[in-house]
Amino acid sequence: MRYFGGPIMDLLNKWLAPLPLVRAAGLIDGLSLITLLCIAMPLKYFADIPFAVTIVGSIHGAIFSFYFLAIIYAQIAIRWNVIWSIAALIVAFIPFGNFVFDRFLKKREDQFYAKPIPKRWIVYGIIFFTFIDLFTQLPVMSTFATSVGASAMIAGFVVGMYSLTNTIGNILSGILTDKHGAYVVMATGLVTTGLSLLLYNLVDNVVVLLIVRFIHGFLGGLIVPAAFTYLANITEDSKQGSQNAMTGSFVGTAAIIGPAYSGIMASRTSVPFVFTTVGLLGISLFIITLIFLRTYRVREVRPKTGDKKKLVHNRLLWLSFAGAFFLMYSQGALAYLLPLHVVELGYDSRLSGTLLSMFGIVAVLIFALPTNRIFNVVSPITTFSFGLGMMALAQFLIGQNSEQALLYGCLALYGVGFAFLFPSITLMLVRATVPETRGKGYGLFYAFFSLGVVAGSFTLGLIDQPVTNLFTITSIVLLICVVMTILLGRRAKATYQNSK
Repeated sequence: MRYFGGPIMDLLNKWLAPLPLVRAAGLIDGLSLITLLCIAMPLKYFADIPFAVTIVGSIHGAIFSFYFLAIIYAQIAIRWNVIWSIAALIVAFIPFGNFVFDRFLKKREDQFYAKPIPKRWIVYGIIFFTFIDLFTQLPVMSTFATSVGASAMIAGFVVGMYSLTNTIGNILSGILTDKHGAYVVMATGLVTTGLSLLLYNLVDNVVVLLIVRFIHGFLGGLIVPAAFTYLANITEDSKQGSQNAMTGSFVGTAAIIGPAYSGIMASRTSVPFVFTTVGLLGISLFIITLIFLRTYRVREVRPKTGDKKKLVHNRLLWLSFAGAFFLMYSQGALAYLLPLHVVELGYDSRLSGTLLSMFGIVAVLIFALPTNRIFNVVSPITTFSFGLGMMALAQFLIGQNSEQALLYGCLALYGVGFAFLFPSITLMLVRATVPETRGKGYGLFYAFFSLGVVAGSFTLGLIDQPVTNLFTITSIVLLICVVMTILLGRRAKATYQNSK
């Protein structure tokens, strides 16, 4: 059975099929483990050559990462029993375990055959890349700017440059998506963003850094509106809510992994190296997109001109824009205030990172669990109001508490709010648009995302008040938005029903 199909060479069909790839990666991983245990470690402890473990250990870690990705690839493509994936991971830690496992796989090779990869999982991966690109920047960009000669003020401008140019990219992406199709814009954004991340290796002064940030932000802004439009157009109306929740799980996962990865790797290597690895991920996804999505065409529904205009210009759409803005306003405020609050309380600055991870973990659990089906049956106005209300309450409670356990609880509550709000506002957008105009809708939507981050951190920085009071101010702003949503929600819902 030809897995890749189309014009791909027979060699690729043979060696890049899921099962042969897992077997090959497993054997290489097994060899590297044996080399580490039987050669590198004796050299360290008996010949006093410690760098042998460092070198071989690093190589083994890279090979194991590739093996892990191959297992995930096989799980998605073959859809074998998850026990096989668990067993494949366990044997990787047992000397000669990979070789024994390979014999079992070889005997059962005929039982496993590749099934077509769901197109949406490729797009989920693209969305994950976009947001891990964003979140890897957060812990390291300001310090990287100062390392090349930027003042504190210029460093802030360097950080904000990405969001500002990202907004321009978002709007342009929406226009181009409606004109040329989501696939073209998404693929273009992937390869150009991946290449732009490599440019950080050329940075040696502030001027070059600002130019790279401008290019990176603008090109990165092309991806998300196109990717979300692509997903919305291939999803049934009745499943849009749960699909948006699943998308949110990939965003949340990126929020957990991104800061931790960049913080650890930058301290051991360099900031340009971190961005290079993320860029290579984007280029790899571009190749996967060319292979699997190039020939796939989304069926477009061509509405009447009058209906198109009515659907785009309604209150539901603008409520989704407002939700996007205040969601990221809250995020910007949290990113600005939480580290200050933690330091004021006398805790280690690293606590802010683990607290943010708590919010991400809770959000991902709600996104991924079967409870995400609630978004298919409950009005998005209701889940919008509940989610933003929880975030407002969490912001207030964070400012009032000083115990670590209570702070973790507050961030868990914030994660609940985020998990309800994000799918709600994206579902509003989908219901307020049609495929022909959805690209522009998502372009503006993510432009409001970017502006919200800037507004949240910048405006609060101008207010001369204690951190506790700033948390309270943020909470009040979000509560006002909740009240306005409830007041406008019924009229917006009526507009949507009439449009249908």
